[in-house]
Amino acid sequence: MSRKRKGNIIRNINWEEGLVQFLSEKAAQGRSERTLKDYDYHVRQFYHRYAEGDLKTNLYKYLAEKCAPATFNLRLVYLKAYFKWVAEQGFLEENPLESITRRKAEPRIVQIDSSVLARLISLPDINTYAGLRDKALICLTLDTGIRPKEACNLSVSDFNSKMLEVIVPADIAKTRKQRTLPISQLTCSLIARLISVRPTEWAKDVVLFASADGTTLNKNTWGDRLEHYSTIIGVKIRPYDLRHAFALGFLRNGGNALFLQRIMGHTDLNMTKRYVAATDEDLRNALTSASPLARLVKPKRIINIHEK
Repeated sequence: MSRKRKGNIIRNINWEEGLVQFLSEKAAQGRSERTLKDYDYHVRQFYHRYAEGDLKTNLYKYLAEKCAPATFNLRLVYLKAYFKWVAEQGFLEENPLESITRRKAEPRIVQIDSSVLARLISLPDINTYAGLRDKALICLTLDTGIRPKEACNLSVSDFNSKMLEVIVPADIAKTRKQRTLPISQLTCSLIARLISVRPTEWAKDVVLFASADGTTLNKNTWGDRLEHYSTIIGVKIRPYDLRHAFALGFLRNGGNALFLQRIMGHTDLNMTKRYVAATDEDLRNALTSASPLARLVKPKRIINIHEK
């Protein structure tokens, strides 16, 4: 890559040097180690596959490779951010991926065994601030299905211990509509305890689930925390997976789909129906294995009338 000013090349830089500078800047901005690794992986993967030739052509070829929409979107997000930075530094005239948009991907619904969830809940050490915060956040998500980003941006004033509820204000809700989430006594007790151990020098109404220094716990850092617990359990669990676990558990325990839509903040029933479909599959499997008729009548090959 060459840096240009008024048509003159003032400095040359190869992609590896550019990547080092880019990652250093992102690290200084507070990006998590996990995010930095993802940037590094996706940029290196592209250049290792397309080391020679025109950059824009190579990028288009790479993104045209057959892959799942989710994979395409991941590649696009990280490469687009990187080349945006490259263009801002003046090494390119423009971001070659500026006009490329994400593909529509079917939402993936993750099902986690209840024994794994129970193990996850038991792992955080509530005798430490970080452990208490983690357990409270895990329980809140399994209690309400709140989105990770919404949970990380809650303030202390959004918690009402007397009413056993948490309010998701419109300004942090994904749909920009406020909603009230009832919580269990266990979750309420954990959050109340978390607030009680906050350092006195912290502002009274800072974020509810704060980092050790009182700043916002962003969703990437929360992902890193769950990755740590996942390593211990041996099962990959992401922040959004807990939201899926809540939705499926709610329906399996007799919850109403319309109530689920309101609790999870879906704008319509389309997304909610995906969870319903997943639980319908449970019903079909249960009926197949437990049907009284299947136990009474041994399966026989049905003879086609034309065979006679």
